[in-house]
Amino acid sequence: MSRMSPELQASIDSVRADVANLHSELTRYGLVVWTGGNVSGRVPGADLFVIKPSGVDYDDLTAESMILCDLDGTVIPGSPGSDRSPSSDTAAHAYVYRNMPEVGGVVHTHSTYATAWAARGEAIPCVITAQADEFGGEIPLGPFAIIGDDSIGRGIVATLSGHRSRAVLMQNHGPFTIGRDARDAVKAAVMVEDIARTVHIARQAGEPIPIPPAAIDSLFDRYQNVYGQPTEGTD
Repeated sequence: MSRMSPELQASIDSVRADVANLHSELTRYGLVVWTGGNVSGRVPGADLFVIKPSGVDYDDLTAESMILCDLDGTVIPGSPGSDRSPSSDTAAHAYVYRNMPEVGGVVHTHSTYATAWAARGEAIPCVITAQADEFGGEIPLGPFAIIGDDSIGRGIVATLSGHRSRAVLMQNHGPFTIGRDARDAVKAAVMVEDIARTVHIARQAGEPIPIPPAAIDSLFDRYQNVYGQPTEGTD
């Protein structure tokens, strides 16, 4: 690994720590089982991102075990964790970072209810205000794609480009979420599962009532631009 400036190294170390810690949120909210799922985070100011190693127990994840990759998904030689294989979804994450420069974090889970919608090949309609707030409308369905190359990434980008949603249900696979940073993408993963569960339960009792588009726009604008403390974002 070529020598990095102290500033860049500090940025990488910060993202490593954040991404490692954020994996505990996936288990905390019951979004993953065993070693499935992954979180990645872009390194600000560099064509690099950090991602979970493949097949490692969540209890064993540390900042040092996170893997540093370039935007082609190639592991940076000589960096901590470079002796391990990165997540099997690394090519998908890399494709998103290359093609959506505004994205600073990507998350994938197999959370139960969101994955059930994906298995049915169905977008989640916007029938609750929390969904309008967080995603600005329906949570869209992405195409079926095979794991291992950038096919999933291509489906994510094609589906979410120009869309207000930070979540996509990849058909027969499960949810992927994006965010301004890794934490924001994890929040989206938590919220998409909560919404998927609520709307599924509502449908068991009858057809949910759609929210009018103008009301969705108003709710989304308020939540994204007014809600929360001015210095703390919308969390």
